Amino acid sequence: MSEFEPKIVAFFCNWCTYGAADLAGVSRLDYPPNFRVVRLPCTGRLNPKYVLEAFKRGADGVWISGCHPGDCHYIAGNYHARRKFTLLYHMIEAIGLDPGRLHFSWISSAEATKFQEVACDVVEKVRVSGPNQSFRKAKLDLGLAEVA
Repeated sequence: MSEFEPKIVAFFCNWCTYGAADLAGVSRLDYPPNFRVVRLPCTGRLNPKYVLEAFKRGADGVWISGCHPGDCHYIAGNYHARRKFTLLYHMIEAIGLDPGRLHFSWISSAEATKFQEVACDVVEKVRVSGPNQSFRKAKLDLGLAEVA
């Protein structure tokens, strides 16, 4: 029996974490290929509805990552993202999802090795949570495509 490979939707800031992912790739650093990246102008603009939608469509985990505090290209977007993340964390816990499936980080565009480390850590933590069965158990007919 093969080991479970989680499917993770990653919402990355265009200016920082997305740049770090690009640098990690160009530098040929090894990290798991378990991510489907959604590139955002700023994580502060992420609607929490999209995170919940990712879980409904079958994502095993969600990773939100943006600029370090004080380094946001849009002044305070990363602070807004942090507040939304805190609310999301409590919300998914309240609806019965394992909060270990939701991750948040700050990674600048020059931190390729940090990106690699956090990517490996996120995959391992989601792997421990196992497949996302929460919405399947509830037998919700969402009429939506699953995350490939």
